[in-house]
Amino acid sequence: MNAAISPPELPRACTFVAEDWVKLAHHWYPVALSRGVAPGPTCATLLDAPLVIYRVGAQTIVADDLCPHRGVPLSLGRHDEGGIVCAYHGLRFGENGRCNRIPAQPNAPIPANLRLRTYPAVERYGLIWTSLRPVEALQLDVPEMPYWDDPAFQQIVCPFIDIHGFAGRQMEGFLDVAHFGFVHAATFGDPANTAVPRYVPQTTENGFEVEYRSTVGNYPIGVHERGRAGFEWLRHFRVHLPFTATLTVHFPNDGRLVIMNAASPVSARRTRLFAPIARNFDRDLPVQDVYDFNRRVFEEDKAIIESQKPECLPLDPSFEAHIAADRSSITYRRGLRDMGFSRFFIS
Repeated sequence: MNAAISPPELPRACTFVAEDWVKLAHHWYPVALSRGVAPGPTCATLLDAPLVIYRVGAQTIVADDLCPHRGVPLSLGRHDEGGIVCAYHGLRFGENGRCNRIPAQPNAPIPANLRLRTYPAVERYGLIWTSLRPVEALQLDVPEMPYWDDPAFQQIVCPFIDIHGFAGRQMEGFLDVAHFGFVHAATFGDPANTAVPRYVPQTTENGFEVEYRSTVGNYPIGVHERGRAGFEWLRHFRVHLPFTATLTVHFPNDGRLVIMNAASPVSARRTRLFAPIARNFDRDLPVQDVYDFNRRVFEEDKAIIESQKPECLPLDPSFEAHIAADRSSITYRRGLRDMGFSRFFIS
């Protein structure tokens, strides 16, 4: 542990290098589906920190999953109209994480230190986002998702997917355009069309973006015979460092499909992937079909991510070999390196 960081600053059994954890804690990550917190309690883990999420009144509260009285996880408790109730002594915590009921002494003043350590909470794209730093200390806002608020688009919030791997590895796989015909040959990839045309990433304020044009379709196999003859598919990636990206796929007839890849780092070895979707076509089809196809695609990636060695993402460019099709990967690693993360961006 770095001597410059006080012990309470880091979670117990932290799997990150201390300096990396502190940098990561300044960013926003999704920790739950909005529809999954009604009213709660819902438990989650972010950067090795156990959290509890609940609703009271008009507020959504994200807090340490720990009762400040005797250290019992609040996720073991229950929820009533006034807040979240600890399973040990029945203390209840309501708005702003303040204790509003002590059953053992109902008429006595409530001590000021009986309140939860809370974190900022924002609901966007059907997800609850938080950061382990106060709002005033945050460096960036919640990443943007194109077309989400456009009334011509359908909003679909897919169930999350748990991956036993590092968020950086998952993000790099989402950005990779050379694996479609191999990893996704059973869903949308074409093993007979694996050449990667040249593309050039462009740096942005929060990361980078890249337009990738090819004849590889994005329809599920068996639909429209893999695509449309002569159609050039445009995939527009926008990366918001460290672990969020959106992909806008341009379909025939001005169709647009937007997928957000929000890799929430449970730890340095586990990732909870959230993937909201917006599209302006096939709006009458069952949402469950979208859930199922999306999961199949991400499960194909998951199998690769969980097999990679080292488990971490090497930021030293000499550690792994590279090919020309890796321009997005190289730009992604450079961006993380420029943010000051450790050489092996760690597990």
